[in-house]
Amino acid sequence: MTPDLLTALAKAAGLDKALAAFPEDVAAAAAQALATAGAIAVPRDPAAEPWPPMRPPGCPGVGL
Repeated sequence: MTPDLLTALAKAAGLDKALAAFPEDVAAAAAQALATAGAIAVPRDPAAEPWPPMRPPGCPGVGL
């Protein structure tokens, strides 16, 4: 990732102060996010949840 791209992405994310104070940390986080982004599979069905609803067993759904 080029420094110009890192700066643009940090500014778009509102991380101007973090980039100025901790440029190595912001660069490491951006590199990790870039490497991880390809590992996340997009669901084929947009309505499908990637994990079960987070409700305790026996708890009725709100608004159902």
